[in-house]
Amino acid sequence: MSEGPRVEFADVHAAYGRIEVLHGVNLVVPGGSVFALLGPNGGGKSTLLKVLNGRLALTKGTVSVAGVATRPWTPEALARAGVVAIPEGRGVFPNLSVRDNLRMWTYRGGMNWSEVEDRSYGQFPRLKERRKQLAGTLSGGEQQMLAVSRALAGETRVLLLDEMSMGLAPIVVSELYELVGSIAASGVTVVLVEQFVTTALGVANRAAIMLHGRIAHEGTPEEMADAALAAYL
Repeated sequence: MSEGPRVEFADVHAAYGRIEVLHGVNLVVPGGSVFALLGPNGGGKSTLLKVLNGRLALTKGTVSVAGVATRPWTPEALARAGVVAIPEGRGVFPNLSVRDNLRMWTYRGGMNWSEVEDRSYGQFPRLKERRKQLAGTLSGGEQQMLAVSRALAGETRVLLLDEMSMGLAPIVVSELYELVGSIAASGVTVVLVEQFVTTALGVANRAAIMLHGRIAHEGTPEEMADAALAAYL
């Protein structure tokens, strides 16, 4: 089993228009780990994910994956290199069937359709039962399962998860995060943004708290539990 790629943010600044929202973020995500970004809304967590997958340009600093700077890359190039993002709101194609959504994951090339289907249905039997159903008519948990199946579809090296538990029943969240742990154990580096501290720290190897566009604290899940409580208050 190969270790996932190390991800590094060095003096990262980013802005929406003239308003700077990341103010010199320095952070190292160990390869093959689950790294949780915590903190209240507006802290810059989702923005940091957008920078990592190329959806928001840096204004200063560098982001590197496995020692290679990502700054010249487009989001499409990053996706082809194995940086897979599952955005808040699940990011499925609602007007396509479950089966066609899975097929869409294979269009970047190099993936065997039957293997993708077998892997996804093996992990999520409910998707097989609903393979002809429009994705937009699935329950929230089923849509999230379909979104996560993207990470099982190819050579994912870095998986970005933004608020995966939002609106889902605790039992579904537990099932999904159990899968996230197994994905990381297979050699994928996982960076997740999560409002529910206990949920995130239950699966994370390391965690950081973001406040006002900066890393306020970083450490083990045990060290971050009390710090997170103070940050949210």
